[in-house]
Amino acid sequence: MARIIGGIGASHAPSLARAFDTDKRDEPEWKDLFTQFDAAKQWLKQARPDVIVVFYNDHLNQFFFDAYPTFAIGVGDPHPIADEGWGKRDFPDLPGHPALAMHVARSLVGNGFDMTICQESQIDHGILSPLPFLTDDRWTVPVIPVQINVIQHPLPTARRCYLLGRAIREAVASFDQDLRVAVMGTGGLSHQLSGRRFGFVNPDWDQVFMERLASDAEALSHISHEDMMINGGVESVEVMMWLAMRGTLANEVRVVRRYYAAPMLTGYGLLVLEED
Repeated sequence: MARIIGGIGASHAPSLARAFDTDKRDEPEWKDLFTQFDAAKQWLKQARPDVIVVFYNDHLNQFFFDAYPTFAIGVGDPHPIADEGWGKRDFPDLPGHPALAMHVARSLVGNGFDMTICQESQIDHGILSPLPFLTDDRWTVPVIPVQINVIQHPLPTARRCYLLGRAIREAVASFDQDLRVAVMGTGGLSHQLSGRRFGFVNPDWDQVFMERLASDAEALSHISHEDMMINGGVESVEVMMWLAMRGTLANEVRVVRRYYAAPMLTGYGLLVLEED
């Protein structure tokens, strides 16, 4: 039987990818972030996952406004790296795990989640900003991408995203192979990149969100889009991916690592949770 061993929440700002690709780890404004991600990477290495499920949102590379699904899952192998307009990053395509991915897809549809099933999923910075910080960049662990729409209204509710995580936990547990599965949720934290509040960041709210995600996720999952946007800016609805990740875990979890910084236009967060 497969089982989930823990979860990671991480921001996916493109500036993280730039910092990684240009190796800014020794620069004062980036040094602590690299140190924290190194510790999370060590935890993940010791956890020995066989597969990583990643909740993320596509930034108009796999999908576009003419047809943007609420939920989608990549069941192929491999997952190509998207060219987001300035050339592909210097990584190989991500390996997939079709057997588990198709099992999860069937289980989700059986539980009332009408998934878009993608035989090919182009992966953009929604996954590729944080993933190189956390794993071997030659991708020795297969990835199952689960895409959540936070781009085009109507959006799924935070509660629905949390319940999607619960349903994936059930699906993983019913898989007949002995696999260790880690889960990531990427995006956020607070940021707004448009309108009169351009550049808005709310560190106090980001800290509250991460604390409640660990300790009181069931209640937090009832938060409205409006409250997320007021507290964290329009684009902060990306934290619903963190709620989906949290939904895959047991009610009681242990906080392995928690980090936060807000040096630019986005609150950078990192949260590592394992089942207690």
